[in-house]
Amino acid sequence: NTYRLESYNKFQDYIVRNKAQEILTNKLQETKYDGVSSPSLCASISEEILMAIKELGYDRYKYVVSVLIVEKAGQAINVASRWVWDVQRDTWVSAKCETETFIALALVMACYYE
Repeated sequence: NTYRLESYNKFQDYIVRNKAQEILTNKLQETKYDGVSSPSLCASISEEILMAIKELGYDRYKYVVSVLIVEKAGQAINVASRWVWDVQRDTWVSAKCETETFIALALVMACYYE
């Protein structure tokens, strides 16, 4: 019987967190907040993070990447997600980049796929 239940290359959250943090910092370090261009910037950053994760070659995982940019205006924010989750195999990673005018948060969910 050759049927296996585990990944050959298991998802390593610290590597993905560092990669997402690096991408956020490089893309947003010199950027000022702009409400009009933020949605397209979020989409391009999330696509770049997704491509970087896929290049790492973790097998048997599907990914959801979400990037949120929020202007600093003295407010508080709560971000929540709800999933059907396999505690043993599924995982998530977050990365944050803070500038003078905004905060960017990237969430990467890695869902094990048999």
